[in-house]
Amino acid sequence: PLPKPRRGRKAAVTILHGECLTLRNLTAVSLATLLAAGPALADEGMWTFDAFPAARMQAAYGWAPDQAWLNRVQAAAVRLTGGCSASFVSGEGLILTNHHCVAQCAQDLSSNDKNYLNDGFIAEDRTRERTCPGQQAEVVTSITDVTPRVTQAIGSRSGEALTKARDAAIATIEAEGCTDQATTRCQVVTLYGGGQYKLYRYRKYSDVRLVWAPEFAAAFFGGDPDNFNFPRFNLDASFLRAYENGKPAATPQHLRWNPRAPVEGEATFVVGNPGRTQRLLTQDQLAVQRELILPLTVTLLSEYRGRLIAASEQSADRRREAADTLFGIENSYKVYWGQARALDDSRFAAQLAQNETALKAKAGGRVGDPWGDVARADTDYRDLFLDYYFLEQRAGWQSQLYSYARRLVRAAMEREKPNADRLSGYTDSALPLLEKQLTDPVPTYPWLERMTLSFWLSKTREYLTADNAQVKALLGRESPETLSARLIDGTTLADPAVRRRLFTGGMAAIRASKDPLIQFVLRNEAAARALRTSYAEKVDAPITAAQAKLAQARFAAYGAGNYPDATFTLRISYGKVAGWTERGAPVPYRTTVAGLYDRATGEEPFVLAKAYAAKKDQLDLTTTFDFVTTNDIIGGNSGSPVIARDGSVIGAAFDGNIHSLGGNFGYDPALNRTVVVSTAAVQQALTTVYPAPGLVRELAAR
Repeated sequence: PLPKPRRGRKAAVTILHGECLTLRNLTAVSLATLLAAGPALADEGMWTFDAFPAARMQAAYGWAPDQAWLNRVQAAAVRLTGGCSASFVSGEGLILTNHHCVAQCAQDLSSNDKNYLNDGFIAEDRTRERTCPGQQAEVVTSITDVTPRVTQAIGSRSGEALTKARDAAIATIEAEGCTDQATTRCQVVTLYGGGQYKLYRYRKYSDVRLVWAPEFAAAFFGGDPDNFNFPRFNLDASFLRAYENGKPAATPQHLRWNPRAPVEGEATFVVGNPGRTQRLLTQDQLAVQRELILPLTVTLLSEYRGRLIAASEQSADRRREAADTLFGIENSYKVYWGQARALDDSRFAAQLAQNETALKAKAGGRVGDPWGDVARADTDYRDLFLDYYFLEQRAGWQSQLYSYARRLVRAAMEREKPNADRLSGYTDSALPLLEKQLTDPVPTYPWLERMTLSFWLSKTREYLTADNAQVKALLGRESPETLSARLIDGTTLADPAVRRRLFTGGMAAIRASKDPLIQFVLRNEAAARALRTSYAEKVDAPITAAQAKLAQARFAAYGAGNYPDATFTLRISYGKVAGWTERGAPVPYRTTVAGLYDRATGEEPFVLAKAYAAKKDQLDLTTTFDFVTTNDIIGGNSGSPVIARDGSVIGAAFDGNIHSLGGNFGYDPALNRTVVVSTAAVQQALTTVYPAPGLVRELAAR
């Protein structure tokens, strides 16, 4: 269903669950009229809670939520650090999200004897709810504009001095904002590329446990052929629970569970944390995407996918161990390939160019030439791109063990500095979550680690060439395969106790460590940091300054109709339950359980989940399964509650239709649709298909 950031070995790429393209649909994607630089129209917009366009919605729908309604919904909205959204749906910490948002947890908890990802998971009582490694649930408690403090700190600085001043101000604001790090987290969010800075305070829950998840075949029925299409028949829903001091968290501010069918035309709200959009990019930035970033990423994902499939087919254990990784890689490949196709479409590109021309005309030179500043920075970025990509940004590719080593080394180095001087991600406000992710027990698989690390090393040598000084420093006289085997076979970082000792021991423990992965990262850290410095000075700083000016131009031109790009922070979109027209034929707004059985063929990927096959005669086949709305969403919205006018939850967003693939760059109200699993289908599953009577009572507040 949706692209979303992922933790651990998935962090190298943005993961997309359930989105695929077919050749027959490409034209429809390409013809979407997307207003990336103009004012928001129709149901477009991922709005911050402190700037909800109530008047705009009132004009369109004849009703808009008041502040009390918004406050209640904000208090129930949850961000999961695995890269998804969710919501509290009971007073005892029960969290509704997507199945694909708990897939990593289910796999981490699985073993050779029990496959929770494949077979599903049901905790018969709360003593059997299982902790999800590395997971944290967060709820926004306040949003404060800190733009004056950050911009004053930046002043007239440029280059690396600008980025250091900005980052120091952010670190200071975050430290001041959250003195109780046991229960709170602070994050300064950059909006409009540097036009605004907001401090988000979160109430965090670091103990999150798996409660209920259906079979994979039920959550992902239809596989790739159905992904990013509609009609759909996916039970892509699961439940987690937040705990505090060993007991279910008290969450009196929660959404009311409402297992009813959607009504065509009714207003709906999606509340969640969209991960990233790029609707405000300039033409030069889009060219970098089209010519450099997307082609390379698509190529690498395609080759890694092939290697992963070949390696995983060697045994049943390997297939299980690689399942979630392969799932993510295949979906990532599709979304990046689709984005590349969209940017290559001449009509789409022409529309984006016209939008920029219109904004320039409205600005009239009053903000200088930020477009030219971005173009000059992008010239430097093109020179830096390959080195920065392989040696810093994507170093290690998706190796979990390499990621542990690098973060342990950097955490030790950064903690020797004052908080304001540290790299982003290693400040005092970030350390508690970092420590949790570094020390929680997560299984690793040596064969997968060896293959992944050797892939990164071989691709680095291929693209930077064997004559590159840093490639020589990385490999020495070893091949990528020999080096990766030596590093992975010799490391002890798979043991969480070892990782904890290194984290708590600081730089002294890191220097004393004989672990080959730690030593490997230490030897190459100076070169990686030099690339970070060059990027900060030549790319980040000038683009930050330019984007602040571009934000001024957009505010002057479009005022309140202007919303920021997604940043994996809390947003609200409004829309309605509605189908669309596809090549002259209407697409209905919903599917029913009967359609699941009609679509099943008995052959993959249209094989019924075992429980659904067994329970057909006990089900009301007219129950709404999935439905679509006009809400504007993107990756990171996976698991977002779909909320009715009365504030109750009637579904969970899990996908977009194929036209929403262009949502990274814009929104088309005629075609873009959010795909939702209905609470009616989930209720039916909880009562009959995968019985969980305790959950049914809890959701009914009995």
